[in-house]
Amino acid sequence: MESPSRLEVWMQLAESCGISTIQQGLMQIWRLLLLCLSCRICFRLGVPSTVKHMVSVLAGIYGLFLFFELHMLWVLLLGAFCYLVLLLSHHSSNKGLFLSGVILIYLLMGELHLIDPVTWHKVRGSQMVVAMKAISLAFDLDRGAVASLPSAAQFFGYVLFVGTVVFGPWISFSAYKDAVESKKLSWQWLQNSSLSLLKSQVCLLVSNCIAPYLFPFFIPIHGNTITSKWLHAYENAVSFHFSNYFVGHLSEGTTMLAGAGFTEEKDNVKWDMSVVKPLSVEMPRSMVLVVTSWNIPMSRWLNTYVFKNAAKLGTFPAILVTYTASALLHGLSFHLGAVLLSLGFITYVEHVLRKKLAAIFSACILSKPCASDCNHQHKKKFWVILLNLMFSLLAVFHLTYLGSMFDADADDQVEQGYVASHTIQKWSELNWASHWVVFTCWVFYRLIL
Repeated sequence: MESPSRLEVWMQLAESCGISTIQQGLMQIWRLLLLCLSCRICFRLGVPSTVKHMVSVLAGIYGLFLFFELHMLWVLLLGAFCYLVLLLSHHSSNKGLFLSGVILIYLLMGELHLIDPVTWHKVRGSQMVVAMKAISLAFDLDRGAVASLPSAAQFFGYVLFVGTVVFGPWISFSAYKDAVESKKLSWQWLQNSSLSLLKSQVCLLVSNCIAPYLFPFFIPIHGNTITSKWLHAYENAVSFHFSNYFVGHLSEGTTMLAGAGFTEEKDNVKWDMSVVKPLSVEMPRSMVLVVTSWNIPMSRWLNTYVFKNAAKLGTFPAILVTYTASALLHGLSFHLGAVLLSLGFITYVEHVLRKKLAAIFSACILSKPCASDCNHQHKKKFWVILLNLMFSLLAVFHLTYLGSMFDADADDQVEQGYVASHTIQKWSELNWASHWVVFTCWVFYRLIL
């Protein structure tokens, strides 16, 4: 019996996986989209601002209920704790640090299985968004960026804003206030919101129906005993990447649909919310740019409220503090902590090594692209392009290694997070290659220092 052709396999995948994936995706989000649109229309009405904030609260609560049912109470409880702490520390100049400590204790209680782990894992994303909003507001109050403590309606309208409370992303309190004040409905608003939602569905399709079958169904490469492990690791990594892009583009769409996510220059309003940059991750110049392109608002939040506050400790300690904070927000799980702390070491070593090589060769080989008027002598010579390409391939190698543990086949572990043994097993299968490469790069950097 002849094996089916590649075209027949694609058609079978489209029927068995593609159609059902899109249908399930739309069934899960259509009511949330209606809530976001209703909130946007309400913001346009000439009602008092308190009414608008209350609508934001109610829409956010219902949005949480649609996805988490009564488990949403854990998210509401966190929001209530945050506002209580802000009220009690009203006259303190360290509200940000104090609130961060309280939130950390609350999250640790959930992570240490005082709450059902499956339940906690489901609401973890919304918990993180609420925590990030509350912490940023507290630091902005300390710095004077926000003049006074918002009212209860303003605070809960902000942290439970329906456009961001389920899928994210983090937005500032000023961005929420701009959304409440509302810009007029426009074709660009509807077009950009719809485009982000369309991108999200395409990314979901790739994550579920293309990435797991990348080799050899879509790319005719057959691995041997050694390379097959890396090909499978790459499939897992790409599937995980596109699931992140799905959430990122979906959050762009819901945020803009609800009325936030725009910039304004004079009278020109641009609906340009950007959460992820897939091309900067899949075809990276460096791991530094991968990190900032993975979740742009969170990267901005970590830089503003964690890294800059920790910068007085020194660059490397500040990087470790930043990645530790990110790991704690994502959840006290071994696999996420291992990935994020590994990223901290990888990005630091890459940054200092490329900075040193750029100085030695006077070439544009830094982690980030040089400005057009930089002082380097060698900008676009062939060997400069080749060196940047080598670092790009090295970044893809690191991404494959780090993403190998996010195995879609391990359904029982996805529900409550991967255990430590899963992470160790996956990286052991790849001989801890990425960590050895980073260590080698660090030794080389110390030798040429």
